[in-house]
Amino acid sequence: MRPRLPEGARACLFDLDGVVTRTAVVHAAAWQEMLDAFLRGRAERTGEPFVPFDPVADYDLYADGLPRADGVRRFLASRGIRLPEGEPDDPPPAETVHGLGNRKNEIVLRRDAQPGRAVVFEDALAGVEAGRAGGFALVVGVHRLGQADALRAHGADVVVSDLAELIEQHA
Repeated sequence: MRPRLPEGARACLFDLDGVVTRTAVVHAAAWQEMLDAFLRGRAERTGEPFVPFDPVADYDLYADGLPRADGVRRFLASRGIRLPEGEPDDPPPAETVHGLGNRKNEIVLRRDAQPGRAVVFEDALAGVEAGRAGGFALVVGVHRLGQADALRAHGADVVVSDLAELIEQHA
């Protein structure tokens, strides 16, 4: 028997990351690329054996579903490695928790890419700014709290109060 939505259901909420899109594969590969480069360099400097990041087991245990810095911390701890925390805006080459996290993010953006062919839908001012800075084809600001002007000021190309407005405009 097929599962059915409850009678009278009027809305469905979807987790985009991993449910609608298959981003786990991209993220796991980015974690692997970033951590293998870090671990290989560390092994060359210290003489420790190089044990690569496992994109299935290590990703599931230490990174999946966590903020980047927490994933970096947990994975490094599993290998007995401690790095300075650093700052959230550390550059990707920095050998800090935040630097490695930013390096992973840089890799995801490079792999995922083609932002010029993608559209961002965002209700947070910081998300709109990130979409604009990322070179996306269109940044749609969704205002729920009367912040339409602020969304535009932060880089939204289009501001709507409901995504249905976009469908109505193109129907």
